[in-house]
Amino acid sequence: MNLSLYSAATGMEAQQMNLNTIANNLANVNTPGFKRSKIEFQDLLYQAPRASGSESGGGNLVPTGVEVGNGSRVAATSKVFTQGQLTATGEKLDIAIQGEGFFEIQRPDGTFAYTRDGSFKLNAQGQVVTADGLPVGSGFQTIPSGATSVSVSEDGQVTVQTATGTSTFALTLTRFPNPSGLRSLGGNLYEETAASGTPEAGKPSEDGFGRTIQGYVENSNVNIVEEMVALIIAQRAYEINSKSIQASDEMLQSAANMKR
Repeated sequence: MNLSLYSAATGMEAQQMNLNTIANNLANVNTPGFKRSKIEFQDLLYQAPRASGSESGGGNLVPTGVEVGNGSRVAATSKVFTQGQLTATGEKLDIAIQGEGFFEIQRPDGTFAYTRDGSFKLNAQGQVVTADGLPVGSGFQTIPSGATSVSVSEDGQVTVQTATGTSTFALTLTRFPNPSGLRSLGGNLYEETAASGTPEAGKPSEDGFGRTIQGYVENSNVNIVEEMVALIIAQRAYEINSKSIQASDEMLQSAANMKR
């Protein structure tokens, strides 16, 4: 009965983390470029008082053994990089990625992070920056003051029209062999890890990279209905684990109250 108490406790702890993950998904339902997380569970080690295939005498083997589990644990909370819905904004520096790829962002320490949030702005020097003022790489060049138009094609070709003429430059996107291995930094940014693999740069609309859609932003890929269903399931799983603890406690109480 003590084992049932500990096993149920691990289940409650796992479901609490499940609830935390779902709550974070719902909290970011309107965050541009946000990718929902999914939780993955594993069972814990087993006690095996009698192993399968052991001898029972006379050369006979036990066809099935006795195994008692020790509960469950959270193995991973992985990001799901499915496409979010694109919403039209009409802003010339709002650029959504339809398909695979990330924009490259330079952090204050000189390292690079990556994002799907294409809600960009111009700073006082004409640099394209994020909402936090971080410079955007990915081939972006300075936009001259007084530019009359900025046009971005689906293959990443940027055309800037000014009073003195026209200039062009090309954008690049970055992808990873295992995007789920990226580390979330907050601020809609991800960081390369050993698990994500080495970043690969490429031109939009070529070699499997996504298209760059000007005047749109990619919404979160969180589905509210799916998250609410998952929330109910997590709540019921937590509740039934607590019932297991209650049942074990009542059985222990009955055993303690037994008289000879």
